[in-house]
Amino acid sequence: MALAAPALRRYLLLLAQEHLEFRLPEITSLLSLCGGQFNGEQEVHVNSPFWILNIPSEEMARGLMKRTVCAKSIFELWGHGRSAGELYASLKNYPTDKMLPYLQSDSTYKVHIHTFNKTLTQAQKIKKIDALEFLPFKGKVNLKNPEHIFWILEDYGMNPNDVPEEPIHLYFGRWIADGQRELIESYSVKKRHFIGNTSMDACLSFIMANHGRVKPNDIVYDPFVGTGGLLISSAHFGAYVCGTDIDYNTIHGLGKASRKNQKWRGPDENIRANLRQYGLEKYYLDALVADFSRPIWRKGMLFDAIITDPPYGIREAPRRMGSQKETVKSVERSTENHFFVSSSYHLSDIFFDLLKFGAEYLVMGGRLVYWLPIYRPEYTEEIIPRHPCLKLISNCEQLLSSHTSRRLITMEKVKEFKDQDENSELLDGQYMPYRGHNSFREKYFSGVTKRIAKEEKDNQK
Repeated sequence: MALAAPALRRYLLLLAQEHLEFRLPEITSLLSLCGGQFNGEQEVHVNSPFWILNIPSEEMARGLMKRTVCAKSIFELWGHGRSAGELYASLKNYPTDKMLPYLQSDSTYKVHIHTFNKTLTQAQKIKKIDALEFLPFKGKVNLKNPEHIFWILEDYGMNPNDVPEEPIHLYFGRWIADGQRELIESYSVKKRHFIGNTSMDACLSFIMANHGRVKPNDIVYDPFVGTGGLLISSAHFGAYVCGTDIDYNTIHGLGKASRKNQKWRGPDENIRANLRQYGLEKYYLDALVADFSRPIWRKGMLFDAIITDPPYGIREAPRRMGSQKETVKSVERSTENHFFVSSSYHLSDIFFDLLKFGAEYLVMGGRLVYWLPIYRPEYTEEIIPRHPCLKLISNCEQLLSSHTSRRLITMEKVKEFKDQDENSELLDGQYMPYRGHNSFREKYFSGVTKRIAKEEKDNQK
């Protein structure tokens, strides 16, 4: 006899109003990591800060909030409506037996009010709290350290220039847990010991780790590791991390510093020092100087996630090892005794190699998360690189300018890699649309030049 599925409970999620496209894939990935799933019946309006989710247990809701940087708080939803009357009717219909454990006479509580897109006076807040006197509260009010916290949340719409007199949605619920928004500040690149020109913003780093469903004891790899910013977020979640990069100076923490008013990097500026700064050194495996176009890993070496930000020619040029026959201009000096010959590494080739590597070296169910630069006037979904062993999970846009953006691509390994899959992308001309990525740098700076020229023309008027 099959066991009945656990009854779903309704929760209200309060989200931050940034990186809007990234929020749904993050929440969906984290729910699946906690053993749940996101279904089409969830009441989610993508741009709204309020989402109603059906989650099997409070434990799963807490697990979600231990990871998310896109959500602020989660509440057990007791009632909601489009007017105060609807909210009160909804609360009166909520099962009393589910309320009573939190309203006992020997307990303490407080009620907090949150409004979106409107500010209320203290008198208005007190009036709204007093209107809930029909609820069977038996405990004592404790504003400083209550056992239970209840929230009234009011939504006044998304338009700050047209704020309605009354809220368009009202919610009441029991606070369960807060998200991990404090990580954005505590891991800020501004405070980091070792940074480079392309160090990833802390919030996006944690979003990438969450999209990749990184979990404790995973092995996470970044093939374009740079200063290791993406390793830090994965290590914070308990994964063992490693990376490679073609730049000898960066891996060894040598050469010119990226910080203003600092000429050269110090003797202890390196990736390991970054992990040590956050108490994460025990999760650091190593970082190697290597050319990603020539994989160094033995067969059977498998990663749970590959999370990376490939260079796309704006602040860092894509490079790979060249031959001694190539022009002497490509010879670069890294240290007194270290030279290498570099040649151009087309963006289309980077993504081709990246997907092929992910298909071969990810565990089944492992995820590849990477940034893809886009020239927006020419963008279609057909230019997203594909591989038969990898399933596209999400595709989120971050604007760089009016004409360019980068898209965070998340893919999951769903099929074992076979030798015949190695060049499968080249079949039937499927590879040709990706060639457009090769001119991204020219298109990016062409747009910048045009914008500057337009601004200068406007200033002359």
